[in-house]
Amino acid sequence: HGHPILPMAAARIEGLTEFFKTEWPTSADVWLPGGAAPKGGEMFRNPQLAAFWSRLVREAETANGREAQIEKARGIFREGFVAEAIDDYLRDAEVMDAEGGRRKGVLTGQDMADWRASYEDPMTVRYHGWDVFKCGPWSQGPSFLQMLRILEGHDVAGMDPNGAEFVHVLTEAMKLGFADREAYYGDPLFCDVPMEHLLSDAYSAKRQRMIGRDASLEQRPGLISGFEEQVRAFVARASRSVAAVGGAGAGEPTMGHLTEQRGDTVHLDVVDRWGNAISATPSGGWLQSNPVVPGLGVPLNSRAQMFWMDEGSPNALAPGRRPRTTLTPGFAVGPDGTRLAFGTPGGDGQEQWQLPFFLRHVHRGMNLQEAIDGPLWLTSHMQNSFYPREVKPGHLLIEPAFGDAVADELRARGHRLETAAPWSIGRLTAASRDPGGVLRAAATPRLMQAYAAGR
Repeated sequence: HGHPILPMAAARIEGLTEFFKTEWPTSADVWLPGGAAPKGGEMFRNPQLAAFWSRLVREAETANGREAQIEKARGIFREGFVAEAIDDYLRDAEVMDAEGGRRKGVLTGQDMADWRASYEDPMTVRYHGWDVFKCGPWSQGPSFLQMLRILEGHDVAGMDPNGAEFVHVLTEAMKLGFADREAYYGDPLFCDVPMEHLLSDAYSAKRQRMIGRDASLEQRPGLISGFEEQVRAFVARASRSVAAVGGAGAGEPTMGHLTEQRGDTVHLDVVDRWGNAISATPSGGWLQSNPVVPGLGVPLNSRAQMFWMDEGSPNALAPGRRPRTTLTPGFAVGPDGTRLAFGTPGGDGQEQWQLPFFLRHVHRGMNLQEAIDGPLWLTSHMQNSFYPREVKPGHLLIEPAFGDAVADELRARGHRLETAAPWSIGRLTAASRDPGGVLRAAATPRLMQAYAAGR
């Protein structure tokens, strides 16, 4: 039946109307109903997508039992009508890409048939009585766990959660975590990622001592025996990527083509009456990052842009390898057994916004909405995960709600400060269930794109 389309999405489509018509006609078939972009607030329908999901459910339900039906659906993706539609389209399609040329894709139906998504145990650390869980090092999730281990050496509980010390110490912990992300993270099925060492007491203690009064302007990954060459390669690569000018948006950039418009990920947190919980950050195909596959109503995933074309990198492009993505849903279990699912879209900003939210909740007892509504910030000090992979040493973008005094102190500490528009940084949502069965949920008021609902 459709849904009222957000004005921001309608504006994006409007700006791509001619491109879709001339270069990506399969996208025009979906995003330009009747040949024109939808207006903000109008009902928008995607009949191809509705048919795709309806058929998938119908075919999967021929199996007996829930688990068998899930596996049947996954098999249909790999080898059924979904894979066939993708194979048929990419066999002949030559479409305009980010560099302005028309090139063929390299994905085939056989590629899809030969690959299996896996079930994996999450990575976890304990922080002040909370068990915190993240995905493995094929995501940026472990950097959040490293940040928590680093912050154990600082009196976070005693800091003003909206003060300069809080912003400074967390930002410096982020810089250290992200430096290790770039130096060490990759698909652990293809490369050795020393996560046990990176999360160890001894290593974390060394990293704790690296945070001082002033902002660091350097990339400072830890040096672990046996990994010296790849660490040096990252530092050299980052030094070549330093941006000539400052500035950063709070959104998640895609591989912009012609328009250089931005897209964003999706995040959801759900807790049901029985206590089952999920935190998920599904993402990959923005409407302007890839053309729609005919008959499916959706574009392909574009996460391969995360790879490096450098054989020495743990995140180097290779057959069958997963790119080290920015996607990083969060989950935690409190000392009383409360289950908390949380997360956000936002590329490299995801861990940066989850960290102050989680610490405000844990140390100050802020409810979920209070912890989300507190002022947020974004640093582009690390190597950006998206093209053109810029590095902006010392950069810090803050919301004006912090106030002038906080901004002045951060500048005095050496942060290269920018002020964002009010209520423009972060996309957080969260949902929880306590041992008594009480359900809670919260969503950011920023950008009018997030919602909390209960029933």
